[in-house]
Amino acid sequence: MDIRSAGGLDAREIAVEALAAIDAHRQISVFSECDPVFDLARAYAVTAELRRLRTQRGERQIGRKIGFTNRNIWEEFNVRAPVWGDMYDTTVQDLLSPGTLSLSRFVEPRIEPEIVFKLSADIGPGLDDASLLDSIEWFAHGFEIVQSIYPGWRFRGVDTIAANGVHGALLVGRPHEIAPLRRGNASEALALFEVTLSCNGEIIDRGKGANVLGSPLLALRHLVDVLAADTVNPPLRGGEIITTGTLTRAFPVAPGQTWTSDIKGLPLEGLTLTFI
Repeated sequence: MDIRSAGGLDAREIAVEALAAIDAHRQISVFSECDPVFDLARAYAVTAELRRLRTQRGERQIGRKIGFTNRNIWEEFNVRAPVWGDMYDTTVQDLLSPGTLSLSRFVEPRIEPEIVFKLSADIGPGLDDASLLDSIEWFAHGFEIVQSIYPGWRFRGVDTIAANGVHGALLVGRPHEIAPLRRGNASEALALFEVTLSCNGEIIDRGKGANVLGSPLLALRHLVDVLAADTVNPPLRGGEIITTGTLTRAFPVAPGQTWTSDIKGLPLEGLTLTFI
């Protein structure tokens, strides 16, 4: 059956089609075009089906990515709220800077500099900043490679959810214990730090922690609250890796480019990544 002419979108069939496109590095038309009432509840049902399909074939879910936390890019990508998607042991890797990454498995890839947390405990709603910080084992700087299985990065927010939050890969820099950050004003530091993103030695953009819903910590709280109202996807668990959204705009990348980042205001190293 052609799910795009069947009078409604079934979560499992959407997940099968989306995962096939991700695996084959090919693009498809957006799902919302054939179902204008394709909504958040059904989109996150697709997330659950994607996770079932991927774990069934041997992948291990190890965390979540939060996308579109940076309101500065909402107009560019026609979205109005953050989304999230799962990350897997096949999509997350350490970045021993300088490092390299092949772009052959991505479609229309873009780079995003982000702050990454690893959780030390399960997290539920209602925690203040101090309690959230106490639930974090370490934090790091990372590059997320996002991709679009929809041509030209044209979609609605629900389509991005059905595409696993447009997650392609997460490359994580050196982890640092969160404890030293707790001794100061961690909430302020996570809001005020600055990042510079460069390509081949030329500054491309600058960003700050406040760009991601006020700070990476507030982006984490947003995800906790969203999951508290989700009946088909699990809450955050200890051990999960969470990447909190792009601090700058998201930029197209190509083989031969070397991208670097520099962070001021947090005890995190910048990263260097060359695409091949």
